[in-house]
Amino acid sequence: MLVAAGMFPGLAAPVLAQDGTGPVPDHAEARSYGGGWDCVLGYRVDGAGCTAVDVPENAYATGRSYGSGWACRRGYEDADGTTCVAIAVPANAHLRSSGFDWQCDRGYRQDGETCVPVVLPENAYLTSDMAGTGWACARGYTASVDACVPIPVPENGYLTNTGYGAAWVCERGFFAVDGRCDPITLPANAFLDPEAYGPGWRCERGFEARDDTCVAIDVPANAHLDRSGNRWSCDTSFQRSGGECVLGR
Repeated sequence: MLVAAGMFPGLAAPVLAQDGTGPVPDHAEARSYGGGWDCVLGYRVDGAGCTAVDVPENAYATGRSYGSGWACRRGYEDADGTTCVAIAVPANAHLRSSGFDWQCDRGYRQDGETCVPVVLPENAYLTSDMAGTGWACARGYTASVDACVPIPVPENGYLTNTGYGAAWVCERGFFAVDGRCDPITLPANAFLDPEAYGPGWRCERGFEARDDTCVAIDVPANAHLDRSGNRWSCDTSFQRSGGECVLGR
């Protein structure tokens, strides 16, 4: 049953939704899909119409229905929610590409709200890391407080050229011990292993390491050398029992 507005006291008449529906008001345009309308740039929904957004100087309308409806232009920042003021860029600095912050020029580092010169020690070069010292040591040197000191590389060793971990490693055929590189004693039936751990060598296939030697592996019946070649495994359907391979039950 239809009920006429005003038939019953206290019953309000229906109103149009305040979200861009109903007749298209001034400063609005019909949506290309879904029906309804949207306010044009520089205006925002206000009830059944569109009101102008108060865009301050050095700002632009965002077209968003939330927030202030405007944002500051590049090189400016919101001061109090109503104005845009120029970003104070200190000497020897420039605006970031985003335009909403600044960074120090090359050769300077940030100190509070200023840019101070990078003090470059001997055997160092400038870096783009403005958060730290702004410099790094040249190859063959390591940072120590505010200086670059030589890296002591032992005989038969070489620099790693990495900024972390070991500054040097031993040449092939040598291993590190107490800051020096000693030659690896290679037993019979073994070869040099490039891995950084272990004795520096591995046994040939068919041999296993025992103390400082490589001994031949005695492969039992119904067994075979595994992928490493330095151990054995039982064939399919057999299981290990002591030093033999027996049929599983």
